[in-house]
This record gives sequence, C-alpha cells and structure tokens, in this order.
Amino acid sequence: MGNKQIPIEVLDTGGSAYVSERKVYPRDVSGPLNRLRVAAVLWLLGMFYLFPWLSWDGRQAVLFDLPARKFHVFGITFWPQDFVFLAMLLMIAALVLFFFTALAGRLWCGYACPQTVWTEVFLWMESAIEGDRHKRMKLDAGPWNRNKLLRKGGKHLVWLLFALWTGFTFVGFFTPIRDLGARVSPFDWGGWETFWVFFYSLATWGNAGFLREQVCKYMCPYARFQSAMFDRNTLIIAYDPMRGEPRGPRKRGLASVLERARGLLDVATANDYVFRASRHPSAASQQAHATGTITFDGGIEAAPLPKFAPDELGDCIDCTLCVQVCPTGIDIRNGLQYECIACGACIDACDEVMLKVGYPKGLIRYSTQNAIDGKPTRVLRPRILVYGTILLALMIGWGVGVANRSPLIAEVLRDRNALYRETAEGIENGYTLKLVNKTDMPQRYRIDIAASDLPGVRLREAPEVEVAAGSVASLPLTLVAPAGTTGRHDLKITVRSQDGATARSIDSSFFGPM
Repeated sequence: MGNKQIPIEVLDTGGSAYVSERKVYPRDVSGPLNRLRVAAVLWLLGMFYLFPWLSWDGRQAVLFDLPARKFHVFGITFWPQDFVFLAMLLMIAALVLFFFTALAGRLWCGYACPQTVWTEVFLWMESAIEGDRHKRMKLDAGPWNRNKLLRKGGKHLVWLLFALWTGFTFVGFFTPIRDLGARVSPFDWGGWETFWVFFYSLATWGNAGFLREQVCKYMCPYARFQSAMFDRNTLIIAYDPMRGEPRGPRKRGLASVLERARGLLDVATANDYVFRASRHPSAASQQAHATGTITFDGGIEAAPLPKFAPDELGDCIDCTLCVQVCPTGIDIRNGLQYECIACGACIDACDEVMLKVGYPKGLIRYSTQNAIDGKPTRVLRPRILVYGTILLALMIGWGVGVANRSPLIAEVLRDRNALYRETAEGIENGYTLKLVNKTDMPQRYRIDIAASDLPGVRLREAPEVEVAAGSVASLPLTLVAPAGTTGRHDLKITVRSQDGATARSIDSSFFGPM
C-alpha cells in the first residue's frame, strides 16, 4: 500500500468568532401599525407598573407571596394544591404562542415581547434627549465635547432611573410594594430584595439600552425555532418583488406597474432581481447599512443589474426607509429573515412613501408567501385546527376548574404511633385533621362522623372548629367506639361550613383489637 498525500486546506485561520455589529439607529415612523404598537406598549407597561399598587379586599391585588406559598390575582388565591392550574396556564401560554405564530407570524415579538416593549420605551427616551436618527448618528460619530457628554449622561441617567423603577416594581409583585417603598428610607430592604431590584434593573438597562436587537437575534430561542411553525400560508410581513422589482429612483409622474403595460413580473425574474440587488447593493442601500441573515449562498456569483429604462422599473423607488425604520436593521426586500420581529414599521414607512409618489399601498404588507406568489391561501389548515382545538379545550378546562375549585381542603391522617387504644370509655383511634381555608374570610366548620357498621362511634372533641382566613389548621381528633369493638371498620369524616355551602368528605378506617 503506497503513500498517498491528501490535500488539506485550512479554513479556520484562528481569528475571533465574534463579529462586532454596527449599531442600529431606527428611524421614527408613523402609521396605523405604529399606533397599534404604541397602544400595546402603553397597555402592557400600564398593567406592569399599576397592578402592584391596586388593592383588592384589603390586600395587594396581584401578589405572588412565595413565603406564604400563595398567589393572589385579584379575587382569586392560588395555593400549592392548585399547581395543576399553573401547569395548565403554562400549556395555554405555549399553545397561544404556537397558534398565533402558525396563523399570523411573530405577533408576540412585534407587539408584546418584554424585550420589544422596553426597547421601544428606551428608544423614545433616546430620541427625546439625543434627537432623531440623523442627529443620533452624527452625535455618536462626533468627538466628545460638552454637548455630547451632557446628552449621553442625561440619557443614561434617565435610563437608569427608569430601570430602577422597573426593578422595584418587579420585586413589588413578590413583596408588598407599599411596604417595600416604605422601607426605602431609612433603607431596610432584605438581602434578596436588594439583589433582585438591582439585578432586574441592570438587566433592563443592559437589554433595552445596549443589546436591543441582539437579544432577538442571538439570545432568544423563539427566533430559531419559529420556522418550524411557519408554512407558506402563515401571515408574514413580505415585500412583493413581482411588483417592486427592479427597484430604483425615478422622476415624478411615472405610474405604478399596476397601471402600466409592464404589469407584474414573473416570480423567477423578480427573485433573480432581488438576488442580484442583494449581491450588488445600490449606493442608497449601502448608506442604509442593512444587516441581517445571509439568505443566499455566498458561493454563487451574480452579475449586477443593468440600468433600466424608467418604464421598466418596478414600484420600489429604493428609498431604503424600510431599512431605516427597522429595529433590527434588516432589509425586508431580501425576503423573510429570522431577525424580523413583525413589528410592521416597514409597512408604515413604505405605505407613506407609496402615497407620496401616488402608488397604491401594499408593496410591503402582511401577506402569505402563497399570496405573494399568486397562489391560493388556506387559513384553516390542519395545524391551525389542531392548535385551536387543544387550546380551546385547555382554556375551557382551566376556566371550569378554577370556577369550581373547592374553597376548603380537608385531609385526615391516622396516628402512626398506635393502631388503637383500649380505655375505660372504649376503643380509641387517634387522627390529625388538616383543614385549609382558601377563602378570604374566617370560616367555622362542623365535623361529622359516620360509620355504617359502627353506630356507637363518636368524636371526643368539640364538633365545631374555626379556621382563620387563608390559613391552615391541624387539629387532633380522637374517635371513641364502644368497648368490645373489634376488627377494621370503614369510616367517613365530613367537614361542612357553617352555612352549608362547602363540604368535604374523607374516607378513613377505625381499628379495634383483631
């Protein structure tokens, strides 16, 4: 067997795997989707910052009391025994995400994700202090001077105060927030309270102020597995290349392709133009600094696009506003990318441009891939029906279960030290009765004993007991049967509220000499 040389090419030169990304400067945009996003931000933040301060029946309306192992949500109190409802709630939340992702794409990311919500607020503060997109870019590129120091310092001071208020509010869901606020001065917070306030503040300041879109692109797993829930009938934000390509500036007065003889391009030609434009971006695209997924094979070369006559151009004027307003800095014209959070900012920007040049809106729009390609779209498809059916069943089950929860938990444990005791009164059996009053009012309960084959059994203690609101009581019970009782007897212990509205029965056993 002779020596054979195998050629080896070193691909890894040992450089860093980390690539420093250019900062994204989202441009302000107005439009119906932006107004919807602002309304969602105000609504969600309003709930977060307001709920801990609301009172309900003399206590904090929303309080996750971990030491007491009780979750108060307005008029409902969840106990450790209600863990099944928490598990169902988590399953419902997951299925809601799956259902709406399969139906309408990343609505959660664009309108309700905490990262999106707090980043939006931090951007508002940044714009108010440093100015619009152009001024922020100019400020960052300029030298450090008094103006830059004051604006940067002021911005971070406002960010920090807002982040601290966020951390304080977060801890206020687990510690009564009024008590937490009263212990600020003089400072009397516990170690864990202090840690979580400052940790959550630091996380808010870092994620919303610095990391921003990088959390969505690199840290969030949802961006990675969303493709498993997408299909060609999923509603997504899409650019229409058949109408928009070839892109380019033009003089006013040129009609839309929908009104010209050129009409829409075929799918293959339109996608070819998109591919070649991504390989050889125009000066406007380069200036917009579009980033994002490399959606095309890097090894394929493509010739640059030729210069087209005005009547050959599509409706895209290559203004790049869709790139400038994007919070993740991608170019939606290159197709669906996992960085897209479906916020709709590019739709508002493009629609505004289309109206200014006299073209119909919808060059970038919510649509499905099938609709963009001119194929029929099916909304009701198997995965939607499966997700919807399971989700509906879980929601009904959760609602019925919570509505029919018993406000009383009763458990009986036999005395493990002695099976029975023989006394002058007869045969005794010892038990421990555990009662949990899950209501917000003290309750008085009556204890009844029934044994079909042991008519003489009786309770030595008083048959009535009072349990404070939201508390657990452990009561010793002693049952006495007539002398001469032998063997094992089935026993039923019934606990009833004084008004008779609640009753719990527990099966047990009474033992005598065998």
